[in-house]
Amino acid sequence: MSVFSAADILLPQGTSCEAWSVIACDQFTSQPEYWEEVRRIAGDKPSTVNLILPEADLGAPDEEEKVRKINLTMEKYMEDGVFQTCEHSMVYVERTLLNGSIRKGLIGKVDLDAYDYNKGSTSAIRATEKTVVERIPPRMRVRRNAPIELPHILMLCDDHKKMLIEPIGAVKDTLPKLYDFDLMQGGGHISGWLVDGKVLADFEARLAAYAETIGEKYEGLDGTPVLFAVGDGNHSLATAKACYEELKAAHPGEDLSNHPARWALVELENIHDEAQVFEPIHRIVTGVEPEALLKELEAGWCAKDGYPVTWFAGAKSGTVYLDPAKSQLTVGVLQAFLDDYLSRNSGEVDYIHGDDTLADLAKADGAIGFLLPPMEKSQLFRGVVADGALPRKTFSMGHAQEKRYYLEGRKIR
Repeated sequence: MSVFSAADILLPQGTSCEAWSVIACDQFTSQPEYWEEVRRIAGDKPSTVNLILPEADLGAPDEEEKVRKINLTMEKYMEDGVFQTCEHSMVYVERTLLNGSIRKGLIGKVDLDAYDYNKGSTSAIRATEKTVVERIPPRMRVRRNAPIELPHILMLCDDHKKMLIEPIGAVKDTLPKLYDFDLMQGGGHISGWLVDGKVLADFEARLAAYAETIGEKYEGLDGTPVLFAVGDGNHSLATAKACYEELKAAHPGEDLSNHPARWALVELENIHDEAQVFEPIHRIVTGVEPEALLKELEAGWCAKDGYPVTWFAGAKSGTVYLDPAKSQLTVGVLQAFLDDYLSRNSGEVDYIHGDDTLADLAKADGAIGFLLPPMEKSQLFRGVVADGALPRKTFSMGHAQEKRYYLEGRKIR
């Protein structure tokens, strides 16, 4: 059975897609007014805002009641015929971003038996960044008794030949269009086409050929080749995995190989898509003696002709050259040093978007900022293969409004 395959996909029918589709629950967590506006836009129409628990609401006194209401609303939507089912199919997606670029994707289900988010994993599907296991139980409370799932997971393939998703885009005008609308709250535009029959079979053949030759991409690297990497929504996928493992533990000896909880719905995207932009996340360290920190960094973590990184501290600035023998990624070397240094010294690290913002923050007393370069797309999979899950806050896939919106669903019970 393929790691990524067709599914019985649920889509809304007879209702407003604009009201239905809302952004991933882990966005705008410190802006409750954003979610208030979402609920105002949705009004009394069927909407995924009624089927998710925004992280802004995690830990609220009425969280348990909210989760119960979410599960009941899912049941009601199913009873009321809110969903139509696209059987044994995929959905080809084009997302027009605010800058006008079009990000292409393909909705299907992944096999959770082929996914392991732990560092050092050799599974076909792996996390790109460290998974914070403490973030999983709150999400499990929502999924555990849910009859359906709604994905905001973006999974990546390292398809520089563009042999998987792009051929579907080339024939999209021959496919039935499922939806075509503007996403609320500045999310851009989204269109989706049904993928089944011969187009689906052709994709499955290309995927099989791609999987057979995946090892050739990473020759010369220590580590096991990876087929897919989770680019966004890893804690959502980790929650699906945890619930599936919990189900197996509760039914010892029972064959659950065809249970719907074994899979999770995701959107597969190509890391080499022109619209796929990785933005660096810089580091600012406060409450330290910048000169002492720099001295230790240069003494044990730098090398001639290493990765160049610009630093700012007060009115001073300079460049250090980080040792490439310590990681495939510049951020990997820096984060490992900072973790080690701050385990032995006072100080705190924060993660900053924007070059100017970093330089301004580094002007404060006891602060030093490190301006990280953009990560080359080709480095991501090589880093996961060689180093395991990458350091937290390694990169950002676009802006908050460009994250995945809930739209498709799938029965998991």
